[in-house]
Amino acid sequence: MFTIIDLRRRRIFRSFRPAFDDARKRRFATIALSLYVAGVCLASAALTNSARAEQAARPANIERVGVLILVRSTLLALDHANKTGVYTVLRDLGSPQFQTNTAARLSDIFAAQRRDKLDLSAVAAVDPQLTTPPQIDPNGMLRLVGFFPAGQQQLNFDLSFAPVNGQWRLFGISAGLGPSPATAQLPQNRQAPKK
Repeated sequence: MFTIIDLRRRRIFRSFRPAFDDARKRRFATIALSLYVAGVCLASAALTNSARAEQAARPANIERVGVLILVRSTLLALDHANKTGVYTVLRDLGSPQFQTNTAARLSDIFAAQRRDKLDLSAVAAVDPQLTTPPQIDPNGMLRLVGFFPAGQQQLNFDLSFAPVNGQWRLFGISAGLGPSPATAQLPQNRQAPKK
């Protein structure tokens, strides 16, 4: 349903500041949108109960610890896959719908992150900030949307999990670097005041 997967002055966060040009950002957005659309299509095809599909999203009954475990373990699994180039574990941790992606396809999807050596290991030490409360969407998927705060950039994520045998399993993943709200409002060229 999604794809892919930030912080400034501290040494642990240095790897979160790779220079991205506009072409890479557009490429990332295209890949993320493609996986999102593919996930939505798979979810729609899997629905057999039309009344369930018409329900509105509702708050998820999940504790903060559960949210932290799902977000951190998912992004760290992506980080390990990017570092090793082996995506079979990431794929196998996912729901049956996510497992329709081959390891080679996942490798292609995350090639830009691997090439840019994007290091996501800092997610183990920093608490994510959710932009919306955890929700169960009309298809029964748990959706977690937020970011890891940083200096001038932050790691944004949008994760979906499907219920499989009593566990939340990865259905879709979207993550990438973006400007922090505070820095997005700063003017581009600041000049020192004249005396």
